[in-house]
Amino acid sequence: MNRRKFLSIMGVGGVSSFMPLGMARCFAQQPTATSLSSAITQPQKIALGDPVSNYQFPDNFLWGAATSAYQIEGAAAEDGRKPSVWDTFSAVPGHIKDNSTGAVACNHYHLYKTDVKLMAELGIKHYRFSISWPRIIPDGRGAVNEKGVDFYKRLVDTLHQYGITPHATLFHWDSPQALENLYGSWRSREMASDFGSYAYAIVSRLGSSITDWITLNEIPSFTHLGYGVNTSPPLAPGTRVKTYKEVWQTSHNALLAHGLGCQAIRAASRRPCTVALVDNTSVTVPITESEADVAAAKKAFPVSWLNGGIIYPALTGAYSPAMLEKLGADAPDIHSGDLKTIHQPLDWLGFNVYTGVYVRAADNQQGYEFLDFPKSYPTIYIPWLYMLPESIYWGISHISDTLGRKDLPVYITENGCPAQDELNAKGEVIDSDRILYLRQYLKSAHRALSQGYPLKGYFLWSLMDNFEWAWGYERRFGITYIDYKTEKRLPKASFHWYAECIRQKRVV
Repeated sequence: MNRRKFLSIMGVGGVSSFMPLGMARCFAQQPTATSLSSAITQPQKIALGDPVSNYQFPDNFLWGAATSAYQIEGAAAEDGRKPSVWDTFSAVPGHIKDNSTGAVACNHYHLYKTDVKLMAELGIKHYRFSISWPRIIPDGRGAVNEKGVDFYKRLVDTLHQYGITPHATLFHWDSPQALENLYGSWRSREMASDFGSYAYAIVSRLGSSITDWITLNEIPSFTHLGYGVNTSPPLAPGTRVKTYKEVWQTSHNALLAHGLGCQAIRAASRRPCTVALVDNTSVTVPITESEADVAAAKKAFPVSWLNGGIIYPALTGAYSPAMLEKLGADAPDIHSGDLKTIHQPLDWLGFNVYTGVYVRAADNQQGYEFLDFPKSYPTIYIPWLYMLPESIYWGISHISDTLGRKDLPVYITENGCPAQDELNAKGEVIDSDRILYLRQYLKSAHRALSQGYPLKGYFLWSLMDNFEWAWGYERRFGITYIDYKTEKRLPKASFHWYAECIRQKRVV
């Protein structure tokens, strides 16, 4: 797709574009391989040794770690950045558990060199981070803030100095407050057009040094958890709406943004690049691996949480019929051409996975039933995170088999857990509970690999403790301990454990 073609389609449903016309070179590109090319190949069954005693990963498996802009950067009002919806949301007393904000967070904006050095010590060669839209285009549309761009140039240059490949997410929940004020952000189709313009602006400036791009992170989280029907939702922008249909419209508009973002990236990139979407797919796990329960888990997959209305149109070009039947009058308005825009070719899919839901066969109209977790079922220091390692295996299986996308490489772009981390008498954090969690989930990932599924890499969440959204700083997901008063970084036991996994290329 060239610039002229891209500009001509940027008016989503008649909405005008704010694409800057003087932006640099554009290339007509279909998905091509770059730094991920060695990993993106046809799935094949590989011999990985004794799965019980070895858990060896292939040499070309990508080991990485992930973060997001608002959770770590700080510098909320520096160098031209204007507020995001999370700045506004977290400033309201009671929205955040400890009444904190991300105004300072880990101060990564000033300490990025220290943090990249930590990555090198960990041994990762791949780093997934996000770019702050209000840092790049403070008003959401219009003028680009070059000082904001310069920060990411410095970060990416430093990553390259250590031989670390950057994987940039264009949007990880922190949309410009200006667009919320202007038209209600994701409630409007204009948001998709403005996102496309933002994507074009940043890729045209950083496309010579970043070749692996992600459009959006977790559409369900910033739409269905950010907009509530006559109730205050838990995440920003925290907007009340009157109908469930309005909530579904926000996720549909986000899908449009993803589609336009894919087109913008390929139009603006100065080099061949890869383009992906990251989704937190709801994983239906059979309670037993009997033929009946496996079939039930597959049948339940499209109607589990939001799957049929987000991952289905993104990967298949259509909403799941079962989901549309379930929604009825609450289904979003879909304009002519929307699904074609949404269903862009992807080089790979990012899969954020923490837990899942058990399903079994049932003698009812559906043929399946979702099972509640018992009160004694183990969770990992946050109410929603039930320990379910099989969710990695079954999530990848559903993407390849249930969705029929065996052709699509998968990267685990987030997996991790919070822990009640405390410094011991020696000044260490021995987070053996986190190691227990990670070890079991990586074994499940290994199972998917050993059966020939196209799993190509793993990005641990997270490189460091950070602002954990509505939980503030009360929950720590990092493998690096952050002393928020002194801003010192301290690798935890899990940091050293993960480094050894990377060194040996296996679960240790």
